[in-house]
Amino acid sequence: MRFTYAEAMTDSSYYIPLAKAAEAAGYHGMTLADSVAYPAESDAKYPYTPDGNREFLEDKEMIETFVLASALSAVTTTLRFNFFVLKLPIRPPALVAKQAGSLAAMFDNRLGLGVGTSPWPEDYDLMGVPFARRGKRMDECIDIIRGLTTGEYFEYHGEFYDIEKTKMSPAPTKPIPILIGGHADAALRRAARNDGWMHGGGGPEELDELLAKLARYRAEAGSTGDFEIHVISADAYTADGIKRLEDKGVTDVIVGFRLPYIVGRDTEPLDDKIRNLERFAEKVISKV
Repeated sequence: MRFTYAEAMTDSSYYIPLAKAAEAAGYHGMTLADSVAYPAESDAKYPYTPDGNREFLEDKEMIETFVLASALSAVTTTLRFNFFVLKLPIRPPALVAKQAGSLAAMFDNRLGLGVGTSPWPEDYDLMGVPFARRGKRMDECIDIIRGLTTGEYFEYHGEFYDIEKTKMSPAPTKPIPILIGGHADAALRRAARNDGWMHGGGGPEELDELLAKLARYRAEAGSTGDFEIHVISADAYTADGIKRLEDKGVTDVIVGFRLPYIVGRDTEPLDDKIRNLERFAEKVISKV
């Protein structure tokens, strides 16, 4: 089992010391959240809160994801940074390929490219991208990122994007894992066709149902290679629980030590955050 430390929407000055502390404590990775802007009004619901409320996002410090990944990669040597998750369809895929390829090439392939669709139509409006058919657009984005990060000449002719033969350098020495976030059937099917799935949280029964669907969709897609399953679960906080998750095929657990859906700024001191991640490493990571 691999352990990923989750912290987001906190004081921007905390990220570098937290990444250093997580690496020193033995974590394999750290998640990095993505948000472009906060619209004043929206009819959309946040998919991972019980009532769909999004107010906890207002006034939170959200460093641009690639900028943050670059800064944290530069002060660590082994920690992997998993985007959780990048709102892919609102971005130009060739630019994402350049950013991701450069990051992976510079920092020893320590990028997990978690991607998803944004639930906010306002994100699409802000970036000048149609909200309709965002799933199909995302599939094309993934194809383009895979092709352009090989370092070889690549061309693409799709419904939304048309790229003549071109190549990018530098290129990573290994393919960048593309991990799909989301609980909807479309997201699970997309994950089954790619390199892994990122769970958004929920109870154990719901997780079991999602894992069963994911296994079925992988079988239908004929997917048999390496596959990452990143999960948020209460079982991740005990050695016995880790064994239960391993038996279900989970490869990575995401652990955090505060409730992220609280309105207002994060008031937890940096020293407390570091003590919490170190305590978990002593009690759980060192035991499994």
